[in-house]
Amino acid sequence: MSLQEQVIHSFAERFGTAPTWVVRAPGRVNLIGEHTDYNDGFVLPLAIERAMWLALRPRTDTVVQVYSLDFEETAVIDLDTLQHSGDHWSEYIKGVAWALDDAGYALHGWDGVLVGDVPVGAGLSSSAALELVTARAFVALAHAPWKAATMARLSQRAENKWVGVNCGIMDQMISAAGQAGHALLIDCRSLETESVPLPPETAVVILDTATRRGLVDSAYNERRTQCETAAAFFGVPALRDVSLEMFAAKAHLLDETTRKRARHIITENARTVDAAVAMRHNDAVKLGTLMDASHASLRDDFEVTNEALNTIVAISQQQPACYGARMTGAGFGGCAVALVQAEQAETFAQAVAAQYAAATGLQPQIYISLATDGAALVS
Repeated sequence: MSLQEQVIHSFAERFGTAPTWVVRAPGRVNLIGEHTDYNDGFVLPLAIERAMWLALRPRTDTVVQVYSLDFEETAVIDLDTLQHSGDHWSEYIKGVAWALDDAGYALHGWDGVLVGDVPVGAGLSSSAALELVTARAFVALAHAPWKAATMARLSQRAENKWVGVNCGIMDQMISAAGQAGHALLIDCRSLETESVPLPPETAVVILDTATRRGLVDSAYNERRTQCETAAAFFGVPALRDVSLEMFAAKAHLLDETTRKRARHIITENARTVDAAVAMRHNDAVKLGTLMDASHASLRDDFEVTNEALNTIVAISQQQPACYGARMTGAGFGGCAVALVQAEQAETFAQAVAAQYAAATGLQPQIYISLATDGAALVS
């Protein structure tokens, strides 16, 4: 049974009627452009087939009652008296409600059933998928037009200000505005987007290391502060405004750690723009080379990989079918991503899984994924 069928069936069992709407919002994998989003830079993600699904019907009051099939529990939220209640999955729903209300959207209560298959903590943006499926539902109930960039910004605000994670805009934007068959080059300052086709006869393979990181408790916020310090040193709003030439001229004046952090962001922005050019020219070899260089920079300069990520990337890069591989997401665990020859994708996945398990004793989850559309009313 598909997740769509599951969520509809469960809703009917729980509420005795078919849902009014079914909403889907995808997770994402980022091909290249890591930690550049909160530096106003460029990112190149694609929306994946793994997603959050929500079946719902409107209520006549201001209560949201939502059952999670994954957690096997119900959250009850009063939209008139939103307040924090600890570290719980429902905080993402509350945060989106709070951000929408603050932006002037009319909020209406609903009954819902929620299910997803985006792995939590893997760096595939399960939180953004939950935020965007929630936003899509509230907007439908308000009979308001869906504006992807606006909803991405409001969902990001929910995560920053309500949940307390200083994420950039990439995850919410790709979940809101993804396009099937394409990656999306996102300018994280203007939110301008350009659809970029994947090179022909290639497949994107997501490699879950089976290691996890707690984003709030990790060094993520520290990295963000270090980037802001570097931008202030260069006298610019964000590191996106520092060219490679500017960096080379003044980098020696920075302390070693700040210099390394800045070097990653500045070179990663250049790699991301170059990757989009390579994709437009169907150049899988060039794209793969840039992905490899990105991983080395994340490992050595930004220092957000771990042993598992480095191991699975090295094993992937050794496979004949692999064009390139790198960690993806915030780091410190989670997933890597590889670009491979499509006809060899299954063989690649099997070889990497076996070699990684032998090297680490961990059993990876490996997904060959298509690029899909962003958040939408499915029915």
